[in-house]
Amino acid sequence: MCQDCGCGEVKGFALDGVPSRRGASRLVGLPVPAAALREQGHGHSHEVDRDHDHDHPHGHGHGHFHAQAEAQGDERRTVAVHEAVLARNDRQAERNRGYFKAKGLLVVNVLSSPGSGKTALIERTLRDFGDRVRVGVIVGDLQTDHDARRLREAGAPAVQVTTGDVCHLDAEMVARAAERLDLDALDLLVIENVGNLVCPAAYDLGEDLRVALLSVTEGEDKPLKYPLVFRTAQVVVINKVDIADAAGFDRERALENLRRVAPGATLIEVSARTGQGMEQWYGYLEGQRSARS
Repeated sequence: MCQDCGCGEVKGFALDGVPSRRGASRLVGLPVPAAALREQGHGHSHEVDRDHDHDHPHGHGHGHFHAQAEAQGDERRTVAVHEAVLARNDRQAERNRGYFKAKGLLVVNVLSSPGSGKTALIERTLRDFGDRVRVGVIVGDLQTDHDARRLREAGAPAVQVTTGDVCHLDAEMVARAAERLDLDALDLLVIENVGNLVCPAAYDLGEDLRVALLSVTEGEDKPLKYPLVFRTAQVVVINKVDIADAAGFDRERALENLRRVAPGATLIEVSARTGQGMEQWYGYLEGQRSARS
């Protein structure tokens, strides 16, 4: 994960091609709403917790390190470290979540490997579902703005976050990008994360729903190889089912692996290209919106 390999240290990113600085967003400094914390099962805002006796039921990974050296003579000092590696991100994610809730938004974070069809899924959703629900998009990519331009052409306001050499979006990037959207004019905010099944799984962005996308061309064992991203998802969408036979996709084995890794996730099978199964996806989104309104 990023907290181990060091790629979580973001030196800079750009919004629609304009370089951005850390900490320059009005959302970044917002206090975490107490009600939002209670709803998420938190009794604190992830500041340094000396007792460190709490749980995290909201479905994202944390790397907590506890180190203590016993004092021995004059040359040893006792050092206690209780700060979560992702604590700063988690605090910002809670600010985002409270802010989005106040705006009445359903926020969906879509994760997958490169080429599985995230942009195609969102594009099809905009074209079919955009007349029923007002949708905005935040797009993460290492370099280009191709996906954001493509989604704007499909009719949605879209902000491109160019991360450079960072393989994930984080909560502050999302906060900064959200400022470029008129959130009062939206019902649904879709975050298209950077194509990667590892690091994005560890970062809470303040979303309501995490969606893991799996294409039939990736193989049935992908959930077993990258369990965290599927385990922390509320929804798993299997895409490109129209070419499943040609790809030699073993559907039953894939479903078995998904149920083993993510037994609580809702499974939806679609083809973003042909539209097969997409009404189930739209129905799920509408149901989630209704449940939160």
